[in-house]
Amino acid sequence: MSAQPPGLAQSLSRVVGGKTATALEKAFGMTTVDDLLRHYPRRYAERGTLTELATLEEGASVTILADIEQVTVRPMQQRRGTILEALVTDGQGRLSLTFFNQKWRERELRPGRRGLFAGQISSFRGKRQLAHPQCLLLPDGVDDDPEAIAAFAGALIPVYSATSTVTSWQIAGAIRVILDTLGDLPDPIPDQVRQAEGIIGLASALTQIHRPANDLELSQAQDRLRFEEAFVLQVVLAQRRAEMALMPATARVVSGGPLQRSFDEDLPFTLTRGQVEVGEEIAGDLAASHPMHRLVQGDVGSGKTIVALRAMLGVVDAGGQAALLAPTEVLAVQHHRTITAMLGPLAQAGMLGGDANGTKVALLTGSQRTATRRRELLDVISGDAGIVVGTHALIQDTVEFRDLGLVVIDEQHRFGVEQRAALAAKARGGMRPHVLVMTATPIPRTVAMTVFGDLDVSTLRELPAGRSPVATHVVPVREQPALVGRAWARVREEVEAGHRVFVVCPRIGDDESAPPGDGSVAPDGGSAGEEPPTASVLSVADKLASGELAGLRVGVLHGRMTGEEKDNAMRRFASETGSERIEVLVATTVIEVGVDVPAATAMVIIDADRFGISQLHQLRGRVGRGNHPSLCLLLTEMPKGSPARMRLDAVAATTDGFELAQLDLQLRREGDVLGSSQSGERSSLRLLEVVRDEDVIVRARAAALAIVATDPSLASAPGLLSAIHALVPDEQADFMEKA
Repeated sequence: MSAQPPGLAQSLSRVVGGKTATALEKAFGMTTVDDLLRHYPRRYAERGTLTELATLEEGASVTILADIEQVTVRPMQQRRGTILEALVTDGQGRLSLTFFNQKWRERELRPGRRGLFAGQISSFRGKRQLAHPQCLLLPDGVDDDPEAIAAFAGALIPVYSATSTVTSWQIAGAIRVILDTLGDLPDPIPDQVRQAEGIIGLASALTQIHRPANDLELSQAQDRLRFEEAFVLQVVLAQRRAEMALMPATARVVSGGPLQRSFDEDLPFTLTRGQVEVGEEIAGDLAASHPMHRLVQGDVGSGKTIVALRAMLGVVDAGGQAALLAPTEVLAVQHHRTITAMLGPLAQAGMLGGDANGTKVALLTGSQRTATRRRELLDVISGDAGIVVGTHALIQDTVEFRDLGLVVIDEQHRFGVEQRAALAAKARGGMRPHVLVMTATPIPRTVAMTVFGDLDVSTLRELPAGRSPVATHVVPVREQPALVGRAWARVREEVEAGHRVFVVCPRIGDDESAPPGDGSVAPDGGSAGEEPPTASVLSVADKLASGELAGLRVGVLHGRMTGEEKDNAMRRFASETGSERIEVLVATTVIEVGVDVPAATAMVIIDADRFGISQLHQLRGRVGRGNHPSLCLLLTEMPKGSPARMRLDAVAATTDGFELAQLDLQLRREGDVLGSSQSGERSSLRLLEVVRDEDVIVRARAAALAIVATDPSLASAPGLLSAIHALVPDEQADFMEKA
């Protein structure tokens, strides 16, 4: 891919000076002109019109042209710091300008200087003032500057995301330096697309987004730059689809083989219509000579595992192997146990009692004992294990497949581009394996077009017959403490009825941190870093075992346990008999995805406000998997009407994962759609919002597909190539090409 145009690729230090460039890099990671120009204003303040001081009214947003008459600096009375007060006059009235802890302004706000000052009028002790106004001082000796006055008084003031070291005003000044010398720029949007969309060019858009003369110019700039984000992204995804269509893969005709047929005949239930239809779509993809790249999405409990297993069995029937990659060891072990149990004798090839049409199901995890791992690896490399389940351990160099035909990836968002590419590279003879991605997080249509636009998408909406409803209730700990006692009484009732109960906590215990991805979350469902929650697995388990749930068998499960300890805990929790069984399992979100214990009928989530909507829905999906009515209780100390409480109320109001996913997206926005956040890069979306801008995405997708169809290499669109290079770093592009 070619480099960016020289104007945009130029180092900031060469344009705005070394000191400013260093400050911008430290604060925002900016190094080029393009980085700075893409730092769009987060809002715009209207300065208003020039106003005479004598006519000012409190609360009005004003801009005044006045002379500085007097400047004083004094210490604050109630706290540390200083107040700088400048008295200004227009010859008829006076006004005070106040600045807190900005003593440095004394050097520029010298008596006798004239300037423009903008802000909102307030009063203090009967005196009218502007607190922290925007300032534009005219050069010494210049009493009037009509152009500066007109521009300052009538324009929209851009307000930028700033830091304690770099202010919005400084960012505006640096951008002004660039805009004053900005020439024509190669445009990422080809002329024919721009004309069809009726949008302005790149140079005009960048000028108008930072220096809008009016609302119309601002709207034109935002419309163009929003479309550009959608278009460049859709071109990347269209290129991926085109490249994947050219990759070679071994065609696998998977219908009617003995292994899949035997499995279907032994199923104790009937597949849903959706499962049958998605299975046919997958079979059609597998029969092609280019690799399948399909996403199967479905709500919690919609039967994705059955669909994936039937595809894997079909590939084994066709002479290949299938690998199932799970994000955690707990989930990998759970998948292995579930698949082995569902296959029965079909999973015991070569063993006493095994089916003649069967195969072996291998398990590879990082914590396996050496002898066990060596035995499993031998089954994989020989081809005796037609199905291989594992964590990232599958990606290691020591793992070799005889003929890897299908890779099933559970919860794609948990894996980086590098990991997916490394597993795909394990197919033999330069062929690519078919790839099936599963996600239990329902995806709104716009997200499917942006995040997974390079995949074919299948959706399972029906729930299999026999699934039990899950009643969800918010338990307000502070408002109705008596309900907390009733919650634990319900837990005891479920156990006495022979059922199992999950208790979920946001952290492990012992200290205030938890390993990433193991339940350490912020109040908005994001990363840890804010004030930690009070509930932890270790403390809650001890408290319950000696208090509210005394006499019951309480166990724990969390990410610091060894693989053997985790497996033992899950086995004891799923066990229906024996003195070793666990009746109440206190866990982190390590049980969030895929854990299947039909006897579990209740879940209590403590400090539920610490989790996001989608995460709560996934956790809730661990109960109600049998034929008994189930219950999920969300304990929170958040007051009624607070944003966190409203999230919980939304989860309690519906079990429709697609509805909750849409709400979650509205609350949290879409993050980085190409996954660069995995490597610390900032989000690739700045103006585009996938919830609001569906029509923009649809138009951009159509235009992108047309461009790539006529010019796959984009040789005729150098500006577009440059934009793609900026969006997708070289190292990520390399992995894309290997994937």
